[in-house]
Amino acid sequence: MALPEIGQNAPDFTAPIDDGSELTLSDLRGNIIVLYFYPRAGTPSCTKEACSFRDNMIRLTGMGVKVVGVSTDSVKRQSGFKAKNALQFPLIADKELKVVKLYDVLKPETGSAQRSTFLIDREGIIRFVWPKVRVPGHVDEIISKIDELKL
Repeated sequence: MALPEIGQNAPDFTAPIDDGSELTLSDLRGNIIVLYFYPRAGTPSCTKEACSFRDNMIRLTGMGVKVVGVSTDSVKRQSGFKAKNALQFPLIADKELKVVKLYDVLKPETGSAQRSTFLIDREGIIRFVWPKVRVPGHVDEIISKIDELKL
C-alpha cells in the first residue's frame, strides 16, 4: 500500500471505537475530518497530542471539524485514555491494523501507527497530509491549513 495522497478520496473504513461501537468514516461526510494516527494511548507525546486537540475543540468544531484518533490499542485502553483525558472525540481501536494499513502508516518495527494526520474535506477528499507529525504546534498547523484551503 502507498500513503493516500492529496486529491484522492479518503479510504473508507468501519472500525471499533472507544465505547465499543463502530465508526464508519463516510458517515462523517459533510464535515471536515481530521484523522490522526498516534502510536500508543497514554504515552507522553500521544497524551500531549490528544489533549491539544481537546483544548482546541471549540475552535475546531466552530470550523466544522470532526476529530478522529486512531491507534493500534484495544477498545479498553482507548476507553481509559479517553476518560482519563476528558477527550470529546472518538478513538479508533485498530487492533487488527486494518486502518493503519489502509492509510499506510503502520510502523512494522513496532506494530504501531506512525504519528501522522490526514485532513479530509466535506466531500471525503484528502486535502493535506502530515506524514510525520511533530506534536508541538500541530493543531495550530491544522487550523492554519483549513483557513488557507478555505475548507
